Amino acid sequence: PAEHKVLSMIIPADNGYALTVSASGYGKRTKLTEFPTKGRGGKGMIAMQASKRNGPLVGVVQLFDRDEIMLISDQGTMVRTRCDEISVLGRNTQGVRVIRLRDQEIMVGLARVEEQHYVDDFESED
Repeated sequence: PAEHKVLSMIIPADNGYALTVSASGYGKRTKLTEFPTKGRGGKGMIAMQASKRNGPLVGVVQLFDRDEIMLISDQGTMVRTRCDEISVLGRNTQGVRVIRLRDQEIMVGLARVEEQHYVDDFESED
């Protein structure tokens, strides 16, 4: 339908998840293996059920087990959470609440915060 649009394109990596988040603050993680590979000219696919409760999708990002996610509302509310705290659900489901929003507040964005790999900058001296 004309009201549908592409939100994201992901190059799937091993052990990756797609995190989908809606304007009403609902989201879910879905294993990327649940999304069949499409050839040229594919028409896309449903990543999350649209509903009156969920509102439209805001975005989709690829995540891994140790990543965190930053969720941002139109009124400046920002929440950072570990991705393993968000339920893993199938493609054709509505999701669970990932951020509590006030009346008239909507989600406008999300960003992946990658796992940090710290390297010891100090070398031992003998």
